[in-house]
Amino acid sequence: MPETPLKTALPRIGTYFHVHLISDSTGETLNALAKAAAARFEGILPIEHIYVLIRSEKQLERALEEIESFPGIVLHTMVDMELRSQLELRCRELDIPAIGVLDPLVVAFSRHLGAAVSKRVGAQHNLDNEYFERIEALNYAIAHDDGAMADKLKQADVLLIGVSRTSKTPTCIYLAHRGIKAANIPLVPGRDLPEEIDQLDIPLIVGLLASPERLIQIRRNRLLTLNNDDRPSTYTDQEAVRQEIIAARRLFERKGWPVIDVTRRSIEETSAAIISLLNEKRTGRLGGI
Repeated sequence: MPETPLKTALPRIGTYFHVHLISDSTGETLNALAKAAAARFEGILPIEHIYVLIRSEKQLERALEEIESFPGIVLHTMVDMELRSQLELRCRELDIPAIGVLDPLVVAFSRHLGAAVSKRVGAQHNLDNEYFERIEALNYAIAHDDGAMADKLKQADVLLIGVSRTSKTPTCIYLAHRGIKAANIPLVPGRDLPEEIDQLDIPLIVGLLASPERLIQIRRNRLLTLNNDDRPSTYTDQEAVRQEIIAARRLFERKGWPVIDVTRRSIEETSAAIISLLNEKRTGRLGGI
């Protein structure tokens, strides 16, 4: 009698669960917090249901219907106490956890400041000075990308300098969302940096580096995406790229600029390091990183 073949177990891809994000504003805070929490668990993949600008019973009821159809964790930032009570009561009836994610922070702030909590919906998105500063910083980053308008760099808070594909542009955009004016200039073999850089004293100048292997990988992917064969062969040549990085590092050391290796850093991590350096510069404690 032939042996019955053993069934091979399929690899487990991940565990899915539903998470409902309910906000009376844009939902940005909830989305960031949910992603940060889910990232702490390996093999756990959230299915996000996002409900934003929930400011009426009718809008809330639609969200509750979907929560009942797809039970999971409910995270909210509801300010309106009546709507919040309805949400939490219905979740208790469904035996579903409902968490006001900002509650611990708001309570701590209130106790420390001895101040009452504002009941205004979407108060963090008022068109205040901070909002317009972010818009101005974003416009500045776009206008001063990749070495453009080098004669206006005195207005920058941060100037990033690095070889091609060291995430200069996305880092500048991220910093702009924090209200920081950031410009960037590429280091191109055979091309000198603008003379204006030597006269700058206000912007924090930071050099960005990455490993040759990482740069070559990113550059090759970039060329494939653009279907571009016009780049010189040295653009992805290992020895040429290595020499680029050596020259960049020597330049940064000669100028005394702080250096960040972005090889294993996300845009957020690189930006956090730059913000830390900027704070040190503003307080007169700037060192290296």
